[in-house]
Amino acid sequence: MPRLAELPASANLNVPPSRLKAPLTRDEHHQFTKPIGPVWSVEDSSMKRVFALALLVSAAVASQAVTIAQWNFNSVPSDANTATGTTAPSTGAGVASLLGGVTGAFNSGDASGGSSDPATGDDSGWQTTNYPAQSAAPGTAGVQFAVSTAGFSGIAVSWDTRHSNTSSRYTRLDYSLDGGANWINSTVFDADQGGDKWYNGRSVDLSGVAGASNNANFQVRIVSVFAPGGGTYSPTTTGQTYAGTGTLRYDMVTISGQPVPEPATLAILGMGAAALIRRRAKKA
Repeated sequence: MPRLAELPASANLNVPPSRLKAPLTRDEHHQFTKPIGPVWSVEDSSMKRVFALALLVSAAVASQAVTIAQWNFNSVPSDANTATGTTAPSTGAGVASLLGGVTGAFNSGDASGGSSDPATGDDSGWQTTNYPAQSAAPGTAGVQFAVSTAGFSGIAVSWDTRHSNTSSRYTRLDYSLDGGANWINSTVFDADQGGDKWYNGRSVDLSGVAGASNNANFQVRIVSVFAPGGGTYSPTTTGQTYAGTGTLRYDMVTISGQPVPEPATLAILGMGAAALIRRRAKKA
């Protein structure tokens, strides 16, 4: 096979005949070899696009909090009766239960200013009563929710609570990372505006608790507690007397989190990163 510089002038090489016998210039050499360049450029560019797309998808998914489980306690199907309802979650999966001898029923989520539930007419709340007697068993009675956070991080809990005048003014959210075997006290809430009122949008951010993420045994509970620094329950409304028959009503209990990227997305990110590293190593 003849060498490139010895091809006849009739060959369509876009090179002047006077240059055929002379060594190729840098520009001519680039012209002959540039078909090879786009092969690497396209591969590199395509991989970068795939890598960037996977990175954007992963970031978008991970940054958006979603509802893992939620309880609105409304009847299914709707029956326009706030005295009925269900403790089955309205979104997702989980188990709601009572603890410490507390009993439950359903009552209006619209009354006393209403909860944050957008439903009206059939807006039920989970009403609880039969709390401990004065000076007895703080932090043991209330409501409990078990929700798997597998596949989620950045866990947060939010809810609405209505206090009656004689209920405990103070409640506390606790969480468990081992299915309720052990509980960690988190945040105390003060119903400082009196009773017969909804306190909407109460929340606790557990994103800083590593064990709360991706945990099939995650649980939270909301319990009545003594007044801070004291040994007795305080009534919600000043001038009233605390009574275990006072009520705490719950609505819109929500566990939320950020989805952990799927393994397929992580695999694409890994392959993209590896390809870019190999490409850079070849150029070095």
